[in-house]
Formats: sequence, C-alpha cells, structure tokens
Amino acid sequence: MSTLAPTLEAFFTERLLTQRRASPHTVGAYRDCFRLLLGFAHERTGKAPSQLAISELDAPLISSFLDWLENDRHDGIRTRNARLAAIHSFFRYASFRHPEHAEAVQRVLAIPFKRCESTTVDFLTEDEITALLGVVDRAKRTGRRDYALLVLAIQTGLRVGELTGLVVGDLELGPGSHVRCRGKGRKQRATPLTTQTAAVMRTWLKERSGRQTEPLFPTLSGGHLSSDAVQRLVTKYASLAAERCPSLHRKKVSPHVLRHTCAMNLLHSGVDPAVIALWLGHESVQTTQVYFHADMATKEKVLSLVAPPNTRPGRYRPPDRLLAFLQEL
Repeated sequence: MSTLAPTLEAFFTERLLTQRRASPHTVGAYRDCFRLLLGFAHERTGKAPSQLAISELDAPLISSFLDWLENDRHDGIRTRNARLAAIHSFFRYASFRHPEHAEAVQRVLAIPFKRCESTTVDFLTEDEITALLGVVDRAKRTGRRDYALLVLAIQTGLRVGELTGLVVGDLELGPGSHVRCRGKGRKQRATPLTTQTAAVMRTWLKERSGRQTEPLFPTLSGGHLSSDAVQRLVTKYASLAAERCPSLHRKKVSPHVLRHTCAMNLLHSGVDPAVIALWLGHESVQTTQVYFHADMATKEKVLSLVAPPNTRPGRYRPPDRLLAFLQEL
C-alpha cells in the first residue's frame, strides 16, 4: 500500500473526526470530493486508488480534475472551489506527515480559487411549483417518496444534506407539527410544517413506517439517499414539468433552488428577514439579503413610490400599441 491510502485514512479519522470534530456534512462533502478525485486519477493513471502515491496526485492532475468538474460534470465555480478547498486541506495535513513531498504539496496548494460572478438566485413561481409536483407519478412507491421529499423541501427550505440526513424520528406530526434537522456547524433547528405539508408527511410516514432511526426518505435498499440522487430526481421532474410549464426551460432547477423558493415565498408573505435567516439556518441576516436582490416584486413596489416632481407615482405605461412594442424590444 502506498503512502496515499494511510495518509488519506488518517486525514479523515484523525484530523477531521478527532481533532477538528468536523460535522457529518463536512465529512460527507470531503468524502465525495475524494471519491471523485480518486476515480479521476484511476482513469488517468490506470492505477487502483489504494495503489496511488501522493506524488501522483500532482498539480497538473489536480488542475485537470478541476477542469473536468467544470467541463464534463458541469459543476459551477463555487462547487469547483469547494472541492479545491477539501483538496488543499488534505495536502496541508499531508505536508506535516510527509515532508519529503513538500515541493509537490506546495504546487498543489498554489492552485488558486476561481473568482465567480454574483448572480441573482433562481426560484420557482407558484405555477412552476404546481407543474413540478404535478409530474410526480404517485402510483409508485418511489414517486410517493419523491413527492413527499419535494413538498417538504419547498416548504421548509432544508439544505439537500439536511434532507438526506433526516430520519423517521425527526418528524413531529402532532400539535405544532415540525421537522428537526442538523444543519451546518452541527446546529440543530426545528422548522414548523403547514397543515398541507403535515398531511403529506403523515400519509408518507404511514406508508414508510420503520423505526425512529431509519431514513425518512430511503433508497430501494433502505439506506439514505445521496445528495447526487436528490439532484438527479429534481432534475428529472423539472425536465418533465418543463413540458407543461415552458418557463422552467430557462431555469436550472436544483435542490438549492427549492430552498431559494421557500425563502422567496416567506419574503413575499411579508416575513421579516431576521426570521427568514432563522428559518433557513443562516449564520447571518446579511446572507438573506440576496433574496431582496432577486425579488422583482419588491423592486417594483419601491419604483411605484419614486416619481419625478409633478408626476404621479407609478411605472411608465406606453399609451400606444406600437410604442408598447418598441418598449419591449
């Protein structure tokens, strides 16, 4: 066995779990990163992951891996940077255990993060939500599971890792129905459920049955769904729903878009930003400001209050059909 395998194992067991007490979400994210990286290295070198040496995970291979994430897997720049952060963390740990690889390690650590543009968040309208939920085939057990997952995600705004980590015992469907989850930084929070969502979850739980410690949304083999599996099912249903609701063609629907949808629904309902931050488990209220930038309805309301002197408040409306046509160009 080469020096890579025991060092990588020690990185997870000693550094992440013992020394840093990293959360399960962090460990899972790092695990997924290295599963992808080792699979990529296997394809490039022809060596089994357990036979790879640290020196073979050099800067050119890591750079090629990052390009593959963007160009072949179509991951965004933020995802690419998150993978690179995990790789940097491992190589900093490896530099102390294997100083003989210091030069190669420094080249990997010198790979920079990419800057990315700040864009407005995507979210689903009421018609798009209806279309998305409407294409789920609830005649099948997996369809009923997916329907319950989508309803819960849209109403609560849980992160995909929080959704996949739910167990049966996290649901409380009595008076004051709510769901408990473990979020970033091992923070626990409880999110209330609407009457409609509680009814959907009650129906699913009756069919799901199972012990309190079993996954709420299990795979066919009974384990937890992976984040990639949730991404695939959301993409599948969004593609089907786009046939009914063409506006979905312009959006890249992901589990995080469902989270954004929850936030926008709260914002449109007049909920205070501080309450939205608590609801979503944000570290800071400032994080919630991104939804104000995406909310055109709020901007339109502000515009209606601002008018030049000696004019009535309101947006300009072309008085003629031809002028209206030119205005829309």
